[in-house]
Amino acid sequence: MKRIFLFLVTNIAVMLVLSVVASLLGVDRFLTANGLNLGALLAFSAIFGFGGSFISLFMSKWMAKRSTGAQVITEPRNSAEMWLLQTVERQARAAGIGMPEVAVYDAPEPNAFATGASRNASLVAVSTGLMRSMSQDEIEAVLAHEVSHIANGDMVTLTLIQGVLNTFVMFLSRVVGYVIDKAVFKTERGTGPGYFITVMVLQIVFGIGASMIVAWFSRQREFRADAGSAHLAGKRKMIAALQKLGGSTVASTLPPQQMAFGIKGGVKEWFSTHPPIEARIAALQAGA
Repeated sequence: MKRIFLFLVTNIAVMLVLSVVASLLGVDRFLTANGLNLGALLAFSAIFGFGGSFISLFMSKWMAKRSTGAQVITEPRNSAEMWLLQTVERQARAAGIGMPEVAVYDAPEPNAFATGASRNASLVAVSTGLMRSMSQDEIEAVLAHEVSHIANGDMVTLTLIQGVLNTFVMFLSRVVGYVIDKAVFKTERGTGPGYFITVMVLQIVFGIGASMIVAWFSRQREFRADAGSAHLAGKRKMIAALQKLGGSTVASTLPPQQMAFGIKGGVKEWFSTHPPIEARIAALQAGA
């Protein structure tokens, strides 16, 4: 339950902050001064909705390094780090992308993630738990999974989806809030406190629905990245890596912002960013 809460807060908090800022700047009063201006409201919602998503995307590498303490490998200190760099370089070349930064972060669970604003300016990070618990073949498959995320443009795609959903969350919450403010709270001129309260509540409610949609798209990405790993590293290696992950009982310590990009899942059920391990293995076994 804690992870579901964190996942929702991460997706909704930015929207609430933007809404408060807009209210303090008088944007809502401008949009409703002469009745609700739907065209201006949609433009405002799109600017704020996509703006927040793209700001998060462009800051994603910096935020990932700060939140996980990931140390980028610039000069390999041992043979394991040298192998990591060489493996990612080979896979990136095969996938047709620029060489990502490669990092290691200290965490007990076997996990890894990829992030970055573009296919040629990305980051692949693996946990110390993964390095200790997996064989070289399994690690190779995990790295190929993350490289496939980058090659598929998953970070940008998810940002665009989140931007569209943010836009409609802001737009619909204000339309419904305006109607309720007039019909229920009987505000005659402009908008009253009922409008602001209704908008805040509806953004949380609609934001929960938007989070479920984003999580569904995230689950589909995992199947594609698994298939990409099978192509780059071999199906046998990827299945072995998933089986190892499925047998791990160590909980993920990734921050909620990175959960969707980790190889191991985040929250459960409708808010899950990853399909069940069994379903992922079955999809690989059924593939050509």
